[in-house]
Amino acid sequence: MSYRIDPHSPLPPSQQLVEAVVDAIARGALGPGDRLPSVRQMAQDALVNPNTVGKAYRELEHAGLVEGQNGSGVFVLAQAPALARRRRRNATLAELHGAIEMALRAGHDATRIAREVENALAAASATKGKP
Repeated sequence: MSYRIDPHSPLPPSQQLVEAVVDAIARGALGPGDRLPSVRQMAQDALVNPNTVGKAYRELEHAGLVEGQNGSGVFVLAQAPALARRRRRNATLAELHGAIEMALRAGHDATRIAREVENALAAASATKGKP
């Protein structure tokens, strides 16, 4: 698994690493018991300072997704997949609510917004099963 930092992202590098690991856990690319790359290896892969990786790993540990084991590494916890998926669902709903609020402030009426959401859902559903 490769971890890259987008230098143009508004998110700080440590947060980008957190989000990448959360995404990997949420989609099943990392599962309970899996070991994350060492701080040194992750820093090398992501082209960041090891302190940045350490900060990201501490945040992941604080969120209950991983646990550091002295001398052995950092491992994904059993509850991590459920927590990561919940975190993603909450984030996407917050984004959706923010987009709706922005659309209302821009002058779109609620009926138009609802129609656009329905159209977007229909389009996403139609392409979900396609490669």
